[in-house]
Amino acid sequence: MRGTLRWARADLRARRGQALLTAGVVAGVVAALVLATMLLEGATNPWKGLFNRTHGADVVVWFSYGTDTRNLHNLPGIQQVAPGYEVAPATLEQTSVKSPVQLTAMPASEPPMSAPLVVAGTWLRRSQPDGAVIEASFAAAAHVGLGDQISVQSVDAPAVRVNVIGIADTADQGFYPQWTPGLIWVQQPVLNLVEPSKSEREYAVGLRLRDSSAAATVQVVQEIYNTYNGSAEGSVVQRFSTWRQVENSMASQDRLLGLLLALFGIIALVAAPCAIANVTAGRLLMYRQDIAMLKALGFTPGQVVRMLLAEQTGLGVAGAILGVVLARVVTSPEFIQPPGGVPIGLAPLPTSWVTLIAVGTVLTVAIATAIPAWWAGTVSPVAAVQASPPRGHLSLIARLGLLVHLPAPLVLGARDSLTRRLPAGLTVLGVAIPMVMITIALTCWSTIDGFSREPGRIGLAAGLTVRQGSYPNPKGVLPLAERVGTAYQAASFDTLLPGDNGTFTALAVGSSFGAARYPFHVVAGRMYRSPDEAVAAQGFLDLMHLRVGNLTSVIIDGVYVDLHIVGRILYPDNNGDVIAFGLDTLTAADDPQQSPQFYSVVLRPGMSAESARALLLRLSDQRLDVQLVANPADGLGIMRVVIAVSVCVLAVIGLANLLTACAIGVRDHRHEVGVLAAMGLTPRQVMATLVVNTTLLTAAGVALGVGFGVVVAPRLINMQGQASGMGSGMAAVPSVLMVVSIVGVALVIATSAAVVLARRTLRQADTAPAAQLRSPAQAPAKAQ
Repeated sequence: MRGTLRWARADLRARRGQALLTAGVVAGVVAALVLATMLLEGATNPWKGLFNRTHGADVVVWFSYGTDTRNLHNLPGIQQVAPGYEVAPATLEQTSVKSPVQLTAMPASEPPMSAPLVVAGTWLRRSQPDGAVIEASFAAAAHVGLGDQISVQSVDAPAVRVNVIGIADTADQGFYPQWTPGLIWVQQPVLNLVEPSKSEREYAVGLRLRDSSAAATVQVVQEIYNTYNGSAEGSVVQRFSTWRQVENSMASQDRLLGLLLALFGIIALVAAPCAIANVTAGRLLMYRQDIAMLKALGFTPGQVVRMLLAEQTGLGVAGAILGVVLARVVTSPEFIQPPGGVPIGLAPLPTSWVTLIAVGTVLTVAIATAIPAWWAGTVSPVAAVQASPPRGHLSLIARLGLLVHLPAPLVLGARDSLTRRLPAGLTVLGVAIPMVMITIALTCWSTIDGFSREPGRIGLAAGLTVRQGSYPNPKGVLPLAERVGTAYQAASFDTLLPGDNGTFTALAVGSSFGAARYPFHVVAGRMYRSPDEAVAAQGFLDLMHLRVGNLTSVIIDGVYVDLHIVGRILYPDNNGDVIAFGLDTLTAADDPQQSPQFYSVVLRPGMSAESARALLLRLSDQRLDVQLVANPADGLGIMRVVIAVSVCVLAVIGLANLLTACAIGVRDHRHEVGVLAAMGLTPRQVMATLVVNTTLLTAAGVALGVGFGVVVAPRLINMQGQASGMGSGMAAVPSVLMVVSIVGVALVIATSAAVVLARRTLRQADTAPAAQLRSPAQAPAKAQ
């Protein structure tokens, strides 16, 4: 045991760079896995992070105004009762648009529970009594920003104007409009002006429970009802909401986002073990002569295996601890700030999850070490004194080099690159795997960019939705809309599926003929050309068990319609449960003229949606109802963070693999340096031989990885689109320039690393050139 520890300590001191590389790769993998898990949890379930940051309530109960809530402190299961706040229903008036809101009277100081998280502006201030803070998702839907002056009004009181001084998130209510009404926090004097009648107000109280499980929460709520005569008519308990209801509401926001992040989780799980295995196995392959020397000194195969396992596992433990610390530092509030108005961020992970990631990574190191360590235990002691000559046939590349009379360094480097088949295969595989993952990540980036630049690809060619509002002349809406683009008359219907077991969206837009057809992007089949034809998204086809080319009969707005599905489109709304056709389809099926519900406006090139909206509102004297069409790609912004982190980590893993491959190749050919010099090669030619050897293997790995990634990545993304209801056809491959850049950067890094290591090898060889030509195992000649 003492000899084993001494050797391990001496080895770590002698090869500090290799030891740091192994520990660094493990640390990077652990930190990346922790960060990816936090991003995945935060994006697919943003409630968790908000709940912790805002000290959210497990249950919020709304009582009638004036209810004595002191009894809540004595009820079993309740751990903490927050100070109650008065709330009142009101209406936010924006020209012709009226939105229901809930005003909550809050103090200027931060409350101990359910404190809204300000993401833009400031919280309520005593110095600005008419200030208001608006919930972020409601502010985005109502197009309200910092500095705006808004008008709120109750039923029996005049309108009150307040200034928006802040935008905040909360974990006590889901995102608007899935969860209504919209939330506005004001100070008590403002609420008194908006709703002077106390009988119309309510009293909201937040509760923290000792046990927040579903069964315990239901029991506490029932106890509150019983205490406050909940079963009697006229109960003072108006309503309540639980943390599970809010979590479920927030978690269902974007299936596509969750699926794409799950894809990155799979990428991390595949890349991490492969990277660790490659670096660990590569390090052990460099020990061949050292291990043979230990065997010659009397170490048994079992001692060699245990020694290597202990050393590599120790490096894995050190790297895992470093990775956990690194992830902790990077995800601290000092480094991570929530983006303004975006309720998605990093969700805190329980200690058990972090421990599982760290332990799993260390086990991966141990497993990756086991097979090379067993192989090392079988090394013959003879290898300590005589290097094994390379075996195998002359490679095809070397033969071609000889035929075209390439310089000797290139031919020798090409010969060495593929002569040792197993190390060459490990090098190519170690480089190819990270390149596959990087290519998949960049394909996801290109897909998201495609959605942002060309929203028409996912059925969102229109930038604005225009409704009549209070505009006096309905027929005059269309000419106004044509000022900013092409306006298509449209109507949308939520339609029951056969058997009343669900709904889908029937979208009638434009005409079925010529240039008046709405510019849907058809990914399979063709566009409709007559009133009896339609296109559908994948979600609708799955619901109805149909394919392109099938006939279907549906009842739309009370009208029985037979449709021939001639094409498939990408459409993000309602999980892809959408069928689209011309507005004249309903006119042909029903005698009365079908009037449009709204106008979908495809903007002219170069015109932004915001400027077009402002122009239409100005032309209509603020009487048109003009809404921006939300692009779901905007909600995938967090994916850019995930992709950037993934590419950086994969680049580090790929760099570690490249350095390992270079070190193995140069060390494996160190004994040949003197031979090459004796053959007449100059130092530069010897170095070129070593560099060509590594560069060819790297080029093979990069080409294999990028080529495989370009083929596989679109298929994986289309599979995700299929599962999300949008359907296949959404993937966009990286540009040729991006692919060439990836290959070029990888080759430059590999060549630079090989040059540095080759120079070091030449300097070491210059100190004892004769040693490279001598075989100590050869017996000396007898004297005559």
